[in-house]
Amino acid sequence: MTRYLKYSSSLLFACLLSGCVLNQSQKPAPVEQGNGTTTPPLSHHPEQKTPTIQNPPPITAPTTQPQPVPEVPKTTSIDWAATLQPLVANMEHTKGIPAGSVLLVDRIKNSTNGSIQTDNANSALNQALSGSTFSLVTADQLAQAKKTLGISPNDSLNSRGKAIGLARNLNAQYVLYTTTRGDVRAARVQMQLMLVSTGEIIWTGSAKASY
Repeated sequence: MTRYLKYSSSLLFACLLSGCVLNQSQKPAPVEQGNGTTTPPLSHHPEQKTPTIQNPPPITAPTTQPQPVPEVPKTTSIDWAATLQPLVANMEHTKGIPAGSVLLVDRIKNSTNGSIQTDNANSALNQALSGSTFSLVTADQLAQAKKTLGISPNDSLNSRGKAIGLARNLNAQYVLYTTTRGDVRAARVQMQLMLVSTGEIIWTGSAKASY
C-alpha cells in the first residue's frame, strides 16, 4: 500500500510539471485596453519603395531658319572726270551755240543694272562745264524755279515738259540730259543737248565709262 501511494505521488507530480510546460508554450492572450477594445497583434508589412520621379525633358523652342539677309547692291566706282570731260569738250564744238548761252543741267539718270555714285557724277559734270562757254543755272536758281512751278526739289527732269518749263522760267536756252546705260561694270554714258525754244535735240554724244 505504501508503495502504491509513492507511485501515485510521483505520477501526480509529473502531471503537474507537464501542465506547467504546456501552459508556458501557449501564446499570450491579447491585452485589452482600458476602453474595452482588443488590440490586434502587430503585423509586419513590407517596406514600400517611393517611386522615382523623372524630370520631364526640357522644352525647346522650335528652330526657325534664319532669313537671308538681302545683299546690298555694289556701287561701281566710275572715274567721272575722265568720262565726262571729253564729252563736254565735244559738245562745245557744236556749231551755232553762242558763247554765254544759259544752260540748265539735268541730274544724271542711272539706267544701268546696278548702282552708281550719282552725287559724284553730278559734281564732276558741273565741274567739267564750269570752264565751258555756257553760263550754268546755279543750284539756288534751280531750287527756286522748282518751288515756283510746284516741282519736288528731288525731282530729276526726266520729263521733257518739266525741263522746258523750268528752262523757260530761268531764261535758259539749252537743257543738257545725261544718262548711264547697260551693264554697270561696262556702262556707257550718253549726253543730249536740247534747244529750249523748239525742243530739238541739236547734239548727242556717247562714250564708254572710265573705271
